[in-house]
Amino acid sequence: MFTGLVEEVGIIKAMKRSGDSMVLTIEARQILEDVSVGDSIAVNGICLTVTSYQATSFTVDVMPETIYKTNLRELKVHSFVNLERAMTPSRRFGGHFVAGHVDGIATLIEKKTIDNAVYFTFETESSLLKYMIPKGSIAIDGISLTLVDVSSRSFTVSIIPHTFQQTNLSTKQIGQSVNIEVDMIGKFVEKYVMNFLNYRDQVKQKITESFLKENGFL
Repeated sequence: MFTGLVEEVGIIKAMKRSGDSMVLTIEARQILEDVSVGDSIAVNGICLTVTSYQATSFTVDVMPETIYKTNLRELKVHSFVNLERAMTPSRRFGGHFVAGHVDGIATLIEKKTIDNAVYFTFETESSLLKYMIPKGSIAIDGISLTLVDVSSRSFTVSIIPHTFQQTNLSTKQIGQSVNIEVDMIGKFVEKYVMNFLNYRDQVKQKITESFLKENGFL
């Protein structure tokens, strides 16, 4: 589990492909201060497991499903990636619940600056947009952000200078993609409501006139 507060921006040092899988070596410093093999680290919002590490880098395995579902397939050596260690009980929880399980990708279609804020507008699938609401939370490449606006085809977030400078959003260009993870609370609510509605419909179908007669109600 993560908070969406990026700790540092790492650099892809090496990419070793094998079929549809991949091994990434990422250059970093801060997050390696207390790292151990088996630790979870969010890389662009993707929960990955440390398989080995050195003084200034660590290695993770990436399976085919992750490559297919995320923007890792677009990365190259020297690409910048957002990094965050898994949260601990003693750490302040300043973002929102981020599982590190990417729901899909979005494409940057507009970027503009107004005063000290940078507005990013992304286009994505309607199946993901349905979980977004203005002032709601979203994780973009692992960054916990607040939605400013949501339309039928896109969503917009506003970035303060600190976030812009301390994450890989400062390098994003029009047409590039980002990983998105929608607020898990919305998905839980949807599942609960759908299960309830399905149960209600099943009950309605069972309570017929013949059912009532057979059970002595009529």
